[in-house]
Amino acid sequence: MRELKILVVNNYGQFCHLIHRAVRDLDMDTRIIPNTTPIEDILAEEPDGLILSGGPEMDRAGSCFDYVKEIDLPILGICLGHQAIALSYGGSVSSGKKGGYAEIEIEVIEEDDILRGIGPRTTVWASHADEVSVLPEGFIHLARSDICDIEAMRHPTKPIYGVQWHPEVSHTEKGEELLMNFFEVCEQY
Repeated sequence: MRELKILVVNNYGQFCHLIHRAVRDLDMDTRIIPNTTPIEDILAEEPDGLILSGGPEMDRAGSCFDYVKEIDLPILGICLGHQAIALSYGGSVSSGKKGGYAEIEIEVIEEDDILRGIGPRTTVWASHADEVSVLPEGFIHLARSDICDIEAMRHPTKPIYGVQWHPEVSHTEKGEELLMNFFEVCEQY
């Protein structure tokens, strides 16, 4: 696979720099950008894809809602990024029953592009303080767990994906595979 340019959108989450490092360690050209970066500045960099990081609260998601609606590139939303995608397309987010970070077993319902080779079950590291509670209309439900029904999803026609868990941390099995699957989507787009 050729070296791709992946921009990591900083939503002020504690794992943003780990996402950046994981992408860099997979031999991709990457940098972190503020979530207030104007769309024209993002497009001027000619990235192959965007990753929306997790973050502490939706009020600090900056321009992420505009990015997922207006930028025609593959986008992977992680945790808060996943939730921002859901809200942008008419889904709902609510407080989860389980709060802090924990090991969770995920059931892959639909392998699709980003979960190819990861299922049928895998262990991940996730926070469920907030979670997607209603799938946006038309979105494809990709994964669930015993504590959260919508662990992963994708847009029906655009290369926009969301996962509740953190593929960038070592506690997540097959996190690198998920990122590589996303990079393949970026390369083919």
